[in-house]
Amino acid sequence: MNNFNIAILTTGYSRGSNFLAIYDYIKKNNLPIQVKYLFVTDDIAPIVSHAIDRGIDIITYNQSERLNDFLTKTCKDNPVDLIVLAGFMRKLSSSFFQNIKTPIINIHPALLPKYGGKGMFGMNVHKVVFEAGEKVSGATVHYVNENYDEGDIIMQKECDISMCQSPEDIAQKVIKVEHEVYPLAIHNLLYQNL
Repeated sequence: MNNFNIAILTTGYSRGSNFLAIYDYIKKNNLPIQVKYLFVTDDIAPIVSHAIDRGIDIITYNQSERLNDFLTKTCKDNPVDLIVLAGFMRKLSSSFFQNIKTPIINIHPALLPKYGGKGMFGMNVHKVVFEAGEKVSGATVHYVNENYDEGDIIMQKECDISMCQSPEDIAQKVIKVEHEVYPLAIHNLLYQNL
């Protein structure tokens, strides 16, 4: 059985809940998948302490050059089988995609193609879903390309939000779905050899 390495990319505000869900899933199922490193734009993010506690290498953006240039160099110097975005709130440049051929995936807190695009992340999504009166929401794992939330869909899971009284209620239901579907999608992708 092959051993796989993944990198998790996040920005400076990540709580790390999807990171923990992925890590715990790998350990619980005794999978030959290793989180090779966590890339973070700011080392004060709560996710950093989770990575340290688990002995995972951390690469922090040093602010000395453009983020996409620094990230391109990081990914070239530290190759992995899959790049996983978890709370990464920056747009990857076209030059990044030209230089890095590793598959990149993301999770979105809604059922794409609805409620995606620029500015549609976190509570912003749940507010719009709530205001639209939706009865069902969920999470979408998708490939990342140069456009926000437009990469091919890998996996989706729905949840009933008909009883939710606020965007915060929706967020609580959707995050549980994210924690189920994201590790499973990673597992499936790696074992299908991408």
